[in-house]
Amino acid sequence: MEGFIIRRDEALRRGATDRELQRQCRTGVWKRLQPGRFTHAATFLDLDADARHRLAAEAILGVASPEAVLSHQSAAVVHGFDLWNTSLSRVHLTRNRSFGGSVGSRRHVHSLPLPPEHLTIVDGLRVTTPERTVVDLAATLGFEQALVIADHALHTGAVTRDGLVAALASDRKHAGRVRRLLDLADGRSESVGESRSRALFVRDQLPLPDLQATLHSDSGIRLGRVDFLLDGVVGEFDGRVKYGRLVPDGETPSDVLWAEKGREDAIRDAGWQVVRWTWDELASPGVVADRIRRAVARAGRAELPSGRVTRSPRPG
Repeated sequence: MEGFIIRRDEALRRGATDRELQRQCRTGVWKRLQPGRFTHAATFLDLDADARHRLAAEAILGVASPEAVLSHQSAAVVHGFDLWNTSLSRVHLTRNRSFGGSVGSRRHVHSLPLPPEHLTIVDGLRVTTPERTVVDLAATLGFEQALVIADHALHTGAVTRDGLVAALASDRKHAGRVRRLLDLADGRSESVGESRSRALFVRDQLPLPDLQATLHSDSGIRLGRVDFLLDGVVGEFDGRVKYGRLVPDGETPSDVLWAEKGREDAIRDAGWQVVRWTWDELASPGVVADRIRRAVARAGRAELPSGRVTRSPRPG
């Protein structure tokens, strides 16, 4: 974030004194990101959590060892990956060595094998490649948090499955854990909520759904694309964004809700059971899992849905 960081040496060169710099921080005009690195407090407060972390990461990388690179969640922020429930309290750095890792109040330094092909430059910052970043986080974060990141990286095309497998070769210690997550990661997942929903399917031993399938009636009319599809069951994650920020031009949220009701009625008429859940309900996964199980049970007692299904290919 070029231009946001004020460097002590540059400020002194322009005629400021250390006492003046300290006063700027003491009075709240500036915020100290790192000894010798500052930013305007008002600017910092206007940033979201990811942008604040990126600013801190840039400041810390600027005074770190020359061979250190941003990694883990700090690299994920630089690459623009979606994060959920992932701490950004420390900047993560990796150095290519087998000893000397440390955790401080502002930084977490990892000592790990770091071959040259796992390094890249983004906006002038030394950072692990997208593939290595996903693998590192699969090894260190919880399953749900890591799945959100891996899904988003695949969905945006920032990584490929082959590239992730190649990056995995550097982490034999966590190979089993990482491989399990990579096997389940799916670029057809289109939001954090959908990825969290898929983690629920895995954790609660539910049948794994197909994603983004398109349903058609017997007469060939397109009924709609659905988030999750099981045998006879449609699952839909209702994110608020669907009825807010992404409302088409010229329509209102009410228009979208009405169209969604008509779409669901048509899907039910064709014989599918429909089950929905919201972001807030993901905090009580047992409630959602029981709702899905009941829908699966109803589908097992009902006739098979009519019409046809067009499957969405899983991106590689």
